[in-house]
Amino acid sequence: MADNYSNIVVNRILSLCRSRGITIYQLGLMSGISHSTLDNIVNHKTFNPKMKTLHKIALAFGMTLAEFVDFDELNEYSFDD
Repeated sequence: MADNYSNIVVNRILSLCRSRGITIYQLGLMSGISHSTLDNIVNHKTFNPKMKTLHKIALAFGMTLAEFVDFDELNEYSFDD
């Protein structure tokens, strides 16, 4: 379950990076999150990033946290086993 959720979050981050023409390294600089932390998230070493981390990522994209997590794939995801 965590792996599917993690994939959704990672895909969201990568999609926003692509659409804005920025790299994960640049996202780290913009968000104040270390490159190693972002690398761990994107490479599935961290499956459940903290809310604070997601909030910083959202702000770097010029979004609120609510906007960052409001997309179809996550809205349709079920946390039920």
